[in-house]
Amino acid sequence: MQLKVKEGRVLMGRLPKGADLLESLTDICSRKGIKLGEVRAIGAVSRARIGYYDQTERVYRFLEFNDHLEITSLVGNVSLKDGKPFVHAHVTLADEKGSVFGGHLAEGTPIFAAEYVIREFLSTEIPAREFDDETGLYLW
Repeated sequence: MQLKVKEGRVLMGRLPKGADLLESLTDICSRKGIKLGEVRAIGAVSRARIGYYDQTERVYRFLEFNDHLEITSLVGNVSLKDGKPFVHAHVTLADEKGSVFGGHLAEGTPIFAAEYVIREFLSTEIPAREFDDETGLYLW
């Protein structure tokens, strides 16, 4: 799939300490009516929950980290799922030794401090995530 898009609004800000990282990004998109876009963030979390998709069993496996971690990179996109804005993001986190962990950002990741950029895209076609039988994932 390839879409023709125009750049819309660019939102920048700080997320609230203690709030859930994924829920906070999704809430901004919902409140601002962003249906298609790109998400980035940096900062730190008090603990983290990230997922890995098991391609053989077609289920997400989750890892939980009960440590303070730096968000070295968070990248993702915004689209519609079940008619609502849906943030799909991957995150790379670093511990105090510089070891990194990464995967699919899941709920259960409280923010210590985080700054975000959300770029809205405008298009006559807004892709909706639908279940894909071949992968077992909800894709555009």
